[in-house]
Amino acid sequence: MPVLIALLAPLLWGSTYAVVSLYLIDYSPYWVAVWRALPAGILLLLLHPRWPPLPWGKQFLLAFCNITAFFALLFVAAFRLPGAVAGTLGATLPLILMGLAWWQDGKRPSLKWLLLGLMGLAGVLLLLNPSANLDPIGVTCALLATLLIGQSSRWMQRWPVSDLMALTAWQLLLGGLMLIPLAWWLAGPMPLPQVQAAPGLIWLILLNTALAYWAWLWGLKRHGPEMMGMLALTNPMVAVSLGVLMVGETLDGRQWLGIGVILCSLFLMKLPTRFALRDRLTRKG
Repeated sequence: MPVLIALLAPLLWGSTYAVVSLYLIDYSPYWVAVWRALPAGILLLLLHPRWPPLPWGKQFLLAFCNITAFFALLFVAAFRLPGAVAGTLGATLPLILMGLAWWQDGKRPSLKWLLLGLMGLAGVLLLLNPSANLDPIGVTCALLATLLIGQSSRWMQRWPVSDLMALTAWQLLLGGLMLIPLAWWLAGPMPLPQVQAAPGLIWLILLNTALAYWAWLWGLKRHGPEMMGMLALTNPMVAVSLGVLMVGETLDGRQWLGIGVILCSLFLMKLPTRFALRDRLTRKG
């Protein structure tokens, strides 16, 4: 059950592309980002009215890195790169997390986690189609967005916070507020959503954002950044699968192989290493 809760975040985030394609394709992605973050933060605060669980400086830093800057960089990458390429670059998260742990804490990645991270990335490369002309600005923005998620994940895992609901609410509220001037500058005044967009907005606000961001924080506290980085590989897998089921896309044999490789890396992640297994058997004996 704990792993299923942690999986909610990448699984729900994987639905973003299908929901936007079906209901929100005619709206500016910057205003869609505002509509995702701000109402979700307000809703969580109404359900759980609390002051920020972190000092204001840390709370603003998390909101800016995890919501405002991440969404801005992500949308720049989406405009300058094919979606498959951006998704492939985002799959570097497990390796980025290992690199940050090594650089900041001197914690060298174990061979198991390094091989699984590379295996998962190979699965995403098979699943997606990165064969396109790579725009250097788009590549830089996609990698910076992934780096921000990695660094924010390490902060959230290390800083002592017991009220994850309040942490989620204030991140979304502050991040959404900081997105408004950016969206206004890049896309003009906010348009009014039409009735046809309501199902997509309800899904994005309630499940894709409010529930998913809480589940991500819960998973970071329970399992740590390394495992959550591996679980995040399910994001592009769900995105492509929903594209087949809901948007009418098709998968070839190479992409089905990529799904199999990702699932295999996640299965191997739960297996104990040889040394850990030996120690466990020794204690039982």
